[in-house]
Amino acid sequence: MSEAKVCARKIWLAGLGVYAKAGHEGVSYFNALVKSGEGVEQRGKKLVNKQVEAANGQIGSFKHTVSSVKDKVEVRLDKIERAFDSRVASALNRLGIASQQDVEGLSAKLDELGALLEHVARTN
Repeated sequence: MSEAKVCARKIWLAGLGVYAKAGHEGVSYFNALVKSGEGVEQRGKKLVNKQVEAANGQIGSFKHTVSSVKDKVEVRLDKIERAFDSRVASALNRLGIASQQDVEGLSAKLDELGALLEHVARTN
């Protein structure tokens, strides 16, 4: 056999050897890659879950802070409203204009007086 034929035969046999080895080892290599990918996926899920839990904790803290601020604002607005009402009532009183309490008191007295007059009218 000539040297070229021997070399060509060796190349052919090497190719067959690669093909055979890839067929046997390729499946196990593929399975190893799948297993490695599963591990990466699990670690990724754990990391994402950890980050989601941390974000949820921060959101809960933020909600509490917002609620606290909202309560404080409502209390302050209530104080401002009462102070405003008091000053308006005081100004109206200085001008001689009756307050709502004065009108309600007079209305209650008129109701009593009306009831008393009806009673007197019935007894006569």
